[in-house]
Amino acid sequence: MKRLSLFIALSMSLFSTLSFAQDLSEEAIAHRISPVGDVYLDGEVATASSGGDSGESAGPRSGEKIYNSFCVACHGTGAVGAPIKGDAAAWAPHIAKGEETLIKHAITGFNAMPPRGTCNDCTDEEITETVKFLTKGLW
Repeated sequence: MKRLSLFIALSMSLFSTLSFAQDLSEEAIAHRISPVGDVYLDGEVATASSGGDSGESAGPRSGEKIYNSFCVACHGTGAVGAPIKGDAAAWAPHIAKGEETLIKHAITGFNAMPPRGTCNDCTDEEITETVKFLTKGLW
């Protein structure tokens, strides 16, 4: 049993030494430590010239795009009491407060809705456009 354990330990040691042998040339090291992605700070936008490959144009996102990405989970289902898009009766008490109040609540949060409705990188202008999209036809 001791011989088997010793054989396994030596085999694993030899295997790990061989399997982790790496090319130590400057090119190989540079490749191993090169970035695997891009990081953008708040306000920066990836563009084709800066290496971004999203294919999206720079600039603000539409209210519809933000709604479909962040808001539809609650405002499409009525989760946690959120008024459903297009439901005039559910929106009536909110509409009565005025568009400015709706936008303020969308930015700062209201009841169960978190600030910016979970779109932490949305600008105030994008939130405003999203509120307008969400309440279109209810005014």
